[in-house]
Amino acid sequence: MAFANAAITDIIATTIQNRSKEIADNVTKNNALLAYLKKGGNQKTFSGGSSIMQELSFAENGNAGWYSGYETLPVALQDVISAAEYQIKQAACPVTISGLEELQNAGSEQMIDLMEARISVAESTMANLVAASIYSDGTGSGGKEIDGLLKKVPTDPTTGSDGGIDRGTWTFWRSKILKATTSGGATTKDNIQDYFNRMWASLVRGSDRPNLIVVDNVYWGFFMASVQAQQRFTDSGTANRGFVSIKYMDCDVVLDGGIGGFMPASTAYFLNTKYLFWRPHSARNFVPLKPGDRYSVNQDAHVTILAFAGNLTASGLQFQGKMFE
Repeated sequence: MAFANAAITDIIATTIQNRSKEIADNVTKNNALLAYLKKGGNQKTFSGGSSIMQELSFAENGNAGWYSGYETLPVALQDVISAAEYQIKQAACPVTISGLEELQNAGSEQMIDLMEARISVAESTMANLVAASIYSDGTGSGGKEIDGLLKKVPTDPTTGSDGGIDRGTWTFWRSKILKATTSGGATTKDNIQDYFNRMWASLVRGSDRPNLIVVDNVYWGFFMASVQAQQRFTDSGTANRGFVSIKYMDCDVVLDGGIGGFMPASTAYFLNTKYLFWRPHSARNFVPLKPGDRYSVNQDAHVTILAFAGNLTASGLQFQGKMFE
């Protein structure tokens, strides 16, 4: 393997265990959606089981009604609670060290501490892997990817399933969509507010409403141009052109594009994160696998593996929406 600087090879100087507690934080900060889920208390670990169950209500209690005096009341059993079932998805990133590197890194001859850099690369690689998967439909890598937003909020919400619930059969499990090109024309700075208003209204139920709108670079530019004169930013004291979070209604509008972002082009997700959950396993939340060091039987080398197990789950897809071209 060639190195960017041939004079300094990639020498490991410390252990991965010293940084393991920071990995989950590094991952959530890499993606706006995960950061909001964690902030809102929607990161919920699980400790076991063959799958991840996300409980939800899907029907009203049919026993409710008016009565008078001694009239008998209905007490029939009501099936109103079910659960979406999600498979446990796994990801890993091995970090390797050879015996020669350990020898080179010992004693006073140690030139540089690059274990931090090597682990940092592994962390950012895992972060990018998860960030990309958050927007996926779960079919990548032979179905091993996270069941992301493309599966939960698809272009056609009347087909397919998520969490084992068929959208074609159960209308409460259908997200909302607004396709600009069939709703009045391609999105511009002049009509994006109208489209946002329509998308927003379709997702409001009493106090339930979107609390996060995630947009790509194109929609961010249109929305910024449409509100810049009003300076409707989350922090008016520090607001300026290009500020990463602005307000629509009482909802945060966040750019999740930027350099190398994974947000689909010309897309806005209207999300109610009350019904979305990040569910890592409590013993596999971006930590080293046990045993920490795995030694080769026929090489002078050993490997430490960063690992994750979990999924993105939902308990209310009718409160989620997508606007696109």
